[in-house]
Amino acid sequence: MPQLLARMQVAQVSQVVMPNIDSETIESMLLLEEKYPDICIATMGLHPCSVDENFQKELYIIENWLSKRKFAAIGEMGTDLYWDKTFFDEQKEAFKIQANWAKKYQIPIIIHCRESFLPTIEMVEDLQESPQNTENTLKGVFHCFTGTQETAERVIKAGFMLGIGGVLTYKNSNLCDALKNIDLKHIIFETDSPYLPPAPHRGKRNEPSFVPIIAQKLAEIKNISLDEIAKITTENAKRLFGI
Repeated sequence: MPQLLARMQVAQVSQVVMPNIDSETIESMLLLEEKYPDICIATMGLHPCSVDENFQKELYIIENWLSKRKFAAIGEMGTDLYWDKTFFDEQKEAFKIQANWAKKYQIPIIIHCRESFLPTIEMVEDLQESPQNTENTLKGVFHCFTGTQETAERVIKAGFMLGIGGVLTYKNSNLCDALKNIDLKHIIFETDSPYLPPAPHRGKRNEPSFVPIIAQKLAEIKNISLDEIAKITTENAKRLFGI
């Protein structure tokens, strides 16, 4: 870990927001935050791939932590129809519960929706309050966004940001076209570590030091400087997560 953080600092990535998975990952995540408080920022949530018939017990643990202290976000939460469809109803229930906690604590949510974008955005739209009711307005990011300009605009209309990672750099990705006309104020960068490293690191373990490669690709798409991309997306992340 010290070597990874050192590489991150060399790459001028100053902080990372760490999505939780389930009760088994909480201790190690919080230990990292305690050891590197200026760099590692914890969230709290239940990942959809950890949702099963006992998900209520997991949510009890998550809720207990949320009541104890401030977290940057609730997540990683959401839905997933890629690996297993068995507990999709439970995933949707867990989503709604965690979204309502986000309203209660007025913090963002980090949404996972692999092969399940449509039912997920529909839940967000159903749960979203009017813009005038700011205390109950959901906000957050659709993590690992890989959709079209049309779906990107739907995410933005719902009041959410687009989490862009290594897929942007892949030759077969349509993200370049999708993001060409999307305002930078709606974009933040991410890793999805250890998955989806940007080219030319495909096949390796992803890490925060690779984020500038994604930023450079977006700078080329937008035909603006890397410094401007870095400045705007960093401000976006700080504003979203209250950093």
